[in-house]
Amino acid sequence: MQPRITVITLGVDNLETSLHFYRDGLGFSTEGIIGTEFEYGAVVFISLQAGLRLALWPRKSIAHDTGLKLAAASATEMTLGHNVGSESEVDAVMDKPSKAGATIVKAAHDTFWGGYSGYFQDPDGHLWEVVWNPQWEQDN
Repeated sequence: MQPRITVITLGVDNLETSLHFYRDGLGFSTEGIIGTEFEYGAVVFISLQAGLRLALWPRKSIAHDTGLKLAAASATEMTLGHNVGSESEVDAVMDKPSKAGATIVKAAHDTFWGGYSGYFQDPDGHLWEVVWNPQWEQDN
């Protein structure tokens, strides 16, 4: 199987709140909520980079679509990494979610592996890591 991830979907409890956080708070570009004509279809798509989108979809819709029981969310299941080109850029990026109402889980700091990073949680508890890794070339 060749990896071809095109959508990362985050389960959310309140689509309006999540839309406001990502669009108005973080400045992510989106058409807003679409698919409201379908009972479990309301969703937000956010273009991240060429060929990759972030979807915000109600957790109850994910449960309905998959046939799985709606279960308690856990912040430690995964993180989303936002890589930047310098330590100062980590600090600048961490400021935006803080002003948008995110919970800062761990302030920007030097890491044990030689980088610099901080963590924040969106309104649904999803963890984002803003990170500078001196080992990686920044893709622009």
